[in-house]
Amino acid sequence: MPPDHPTHCRPATVVEVHQPVPLAPATAAPAPLVSVQPGTVPAVASIVLPDGRVVTGYAINPVQPEPVVAKPAVSRTAVNIALGGIGFAAVCGGLLVLTTFIAALTALITQLITLAAVIFGGWIALQIFSASGPKGGTTVNIRKAVIKHNHFHG
Repeated sequence: MPPDHPTHCRPATVVEVHQPVPLAPATAAPAPLVSVQPGTVPAVASIVLPDGRVVTGYAINPVQPEPVVAKPAVSRTAVNIALGGIGFAAVCGGLLVLTTFIAALTALITQLITLAAVIFGGWIALQIFSASGPKGGTTVNIRKAVIKHNHFHG
């Protein structure tokens, strides 16, 4: 059986927590009253640290933001953006109509060219295949043909 491993425990120690303690202002003799504008001279505060050091400084008051100035209900920038959006929508609509018109015109021209080709081709076919009477020209009847030495004798 393996030997038990000893656990490494640290001995319990007592921890003391020191909180900073403000010093009371020293008053040796009552000072004469001097009128001071409120908020011009900040109060000086001293704090004793746990190691015995004394830290002295001014308390910082949070800065208050300036009050908001009343603005118009709708800013000019918002109005300009809205007008630009309306103009853009109108231009897009006009371009859509223009594109549709160009596509329809292209289809019409294509159909007219196809119709002209069919009609012209039909007219030519009628001219070729019609049997309406004798045609002009010379008729040659060949009854007996003799070819000698690659030359035709009729």
